[in-house]
Amino acid sequence: MVPREALEERLASDRSLRVKLGLDPTARDVTLGWAVPLRKLRDFQDLGHTAVLIVGDFTARIGDPSGKSETRPQLTKEEVEANAGSCVSSLMDILSEDNLEVRYNSEWLEPMDMGDILRLTARYTVAKMLERDDFAKRYKDNRPISLVEFMYPLLQGYDSVAVAADVELGGTDQLFNLLVGRDLQRAYGQEPQIAMTLPLLEGLDGVQKMSQSLKNYVSIREQPDVMFGQLMSIPDALIERYAVLATDMAPEEVAEVEAAARLGGPEAGRAKRRVAARVVALYHDEAAAQGAEASFDRQFKEHQAPEEIPNAELPADSIDGDIVYLPRVLAELGLAASRGEARRLLAQGGVRINGDQVTGEEFPLDASRGALLQVGKRRFVRLV
Repeated sequence: MVPREALEERLASDRSLRVKLGLDPTARDVTLGWAVPLRKLRDFQDLGHTAVLIVGDFTARIGDPSGKSETRPQLTKEEVEANAGSCVSSLMDILSEDNLEVRYNSEWLEPMDMGDILRLTARYTVAKMLERDDFAKRYKDNRPISLVEFMYPLLQGYDSVAVAADVELGGTDQLFNLLVGRDLQRAYGQEPQIAMTLPLLEGLDGVQKMSQSLKNYVSIREQPDVMFGQLMSIPDALIERYAVLATDMAPEEVAEVEAAARLGGPEAGRAKRRVAARVVALYHDEAAAQGAEASFDRQFKEHQAPEEIPNAELPADSIDGDIVYLPRVLAELGLAASRGEARRLLAQGGVRINGDQVTGEEFPLDASRGALLQVGKRRFVRLV
């Protein structure tokens, strides 16, 4: 937190603070990783402060270079708008409608003309920009850094000016951007915000930051049994970290989970179940958590399909005469991200129909009616 004493002073002033969190809608789901700063923002709301949620519909088109070793591809306006429409409603699963402002940064960034941009860039130097770790490494290694990427911290920082933020939340990888916001607020005659960073949550692979692009994430709107199963796949070394960052466990509960995880074996397994159940209960309810655990046991202990399996109609364009094309079925039912991924799943033996492994792309239409389609270990649908 930079600076800690300033936050203590502002909290003691009994003034309602404006607490900013910016999220770029680069994908459609809200993950457990995004939920870490969102839940902290909710804490501020519960204390009577104003949450200022910035939907970065403009900055998402540039791409945040934080922690990246290469220039990021830019998203189109249409892609960003589609993602924003999907994820904003999910954010409200965590935030309260009270003490909340939702702002889109295209509101003040899109109208900027060349003069406005030049005046903004004049308030920061290339030397200061190269103090940023990822830029410094790329510059040293003679790897490309586009001028557009230099603009991202400036535009995120200008968001703080536009909404007069008292506090800005972000992951530890966002500290440089948050400090740019402080510098720009000073330059524009505002009191600089407090930069509060929060730990990054590793994804299901146990190594890299949870990310939708890396496919190592858990969505807060995932079905309870799928969510529970995903969380049971995390490495034992991350059990405590998920207990701290992804649940509402009290410190004494976290200490119990940590002690059990360190023992390894069955004790670690029980600790992981406890964490998985608490996450499911947080985003669904206790009954859903209990049902998800029971479903997990049926699949992985008793090797049975779940009790409740959703029905799904065969997509019309997947049927050609007496043949069903499985890549189209998997992609259009959301069981694979694309037809290409569906083909890979089939080739790798990750698809079963009525318990039998299927590797071909074509399947008889008659045999598909009422069939149990399984993708991976946790996704089931009944074809109708």
